[in-house]
Amino acid sequence: MKRTYQPSKRHRKRVHGFRKKMRSPGGRKTISNRRRQGRAKLTQV
Repeated sequence: MKRTYQPSKRHRKRVHGFRKKMRSPGGRKTISNRRRQGRAKLTQV
C-alpha cells in the first residue's frame, strides 16, 4: 500500500510557505499572531 505522505520540497513550500501565507488575509493574520507571540519561526517550512 502506498503511504499518504510523499514528501516534496516544492509542494511543501507552495502550500505552507511564507509567501503563500502572505497572499491571503487569514495567512497574514497567522503570521502577525506568530510575530506577536515572538515565534522564532513564522512558518514551519
